[in-house]
Amino acid sequence: MSEADVDPQTGQPVGPVVDTGEAKRPGPVVLEGRFGRIEKLDALRHGADLWEAVKGHDALWTYMGYGPFAGVTTFLSWLATRDRIDDPYAYAVIDADGRAVGIVTLMEIRPAARVVEVGNIVYAPALQRTALATEAQYLLARYAFETLGYRRYEWKCNALNAASRRAAERFGFTFEGVFRHHMIVKGRNRDTAWFSMLEREWPARKAAFERWLDPANFDADGRQKVALGVFNAPALAAGERTLRRASLVDRPMLDMLERAITGGEAGHAAAPASDREDLFHRAEVWVLDGDSGLDAALVLTPGKNELVIEQLAVAPAARRAGLGGALLAAAEARSRALKVSALLAAVDETQERTIAWCRGKGFEAERPENRRGRRVVPLRKTLSP
Repeated sequence: MSEADVDPQTGQPVGPVVDTGEAKRPGPVVLEGRFGRIEKLDALRHGADLWEAVKGHDALWTYMGYGPFAGVTTFLSWLATRDRIDDPYAYAVIDADGRAVGIVTLMEIRPAARVVEVGNIVYAPALQRTALATEAQYLLARYAFETLGYRRYEWKCNALNAASRRAAERFGFTFEGVFRHHMIVKGRNRDTAWFSMLEREWPARKAAFERWLDPANFDADGRQKVALGVFNAPALAAGERTLRRASLVDRPMLDMLERAITGGEAGHAAAPASDREDLFHRAEVWVLDGDSGLDAALVLTPGKNELVIEQLAVAPAARRAGLGGALLAAAEARSRALKVSALLAAVDETQERTIAWCRGKGFEAERPENRRGRRVVPLRKTLSP
């Protein structure tokens, strides 16, 4: 616990200090994507398209507080009430042909606490299981965190809504629990499942969205190569222990681990502390918790068809427990999950034991070269399909 987490008057533990400035309220923006866009809901402009997209699909409204609708008149009357209110603030999802095929809202808007929820999501069948369905969530989350300045982004759904719960986890939200008897919806009890994504977690979630949306992640027929849930995986097995996905809050512990390291079973290629924040935007940072800090860290940077071990670090107190080998095996397992064909690393030329150890693990050493002022030996392990 840092000094910032203790009340200076009483010595009692309290939460860390945060920016108390208010977030902005959602507005009538247009969020452009590769597969479509999000724009402010307008009942007159979007109503006809939306009705054509949702009519006859009553199951869309099972877990909603409204619907299904008997006909176009009833639907349009309801829609006209949605585009005039500020909370929920409703947006239409527009496909590549310019048709409105879904609705998504920012709701439970609390600018002072910088908390907002994404909800009241209606995806017509034509939108479901498409790249735009995922891109819409990326565009709205990016808007909430980066433009509006929210620190907590919530997802709530009926606890019985298995599809919504799966979607939340796929998008990178963390399940927090179930609020029992939370609401009465359409005369029925509703237990509500709560999920959240935090500002400090957004860099990794953003990177996962962008890796999934990258054209290289789709084949010629438009099928995904690696699922978003794989990119957003929260845990990675390392032998009998489990690495967790780190976030910006772990930066101080990563710095402490770096200072404690004087050598290692497998050596390490470490990013300078000044580059830590950038690390969470471009790499996967995995850590292993110990009794008094981190026992190990594994930083992996994805390339076009390879995964680079940017850091493999084991705390002095945790050495001789086989963690180096377990971390290397975890990196290889991650490479296979991401469907890349090679695992790369670079070790300081002076660390001869580490280079020999990597050779014993199937890596081939290449000619030494200069990188960032260091003389390193590039290492490569080609993975079988």
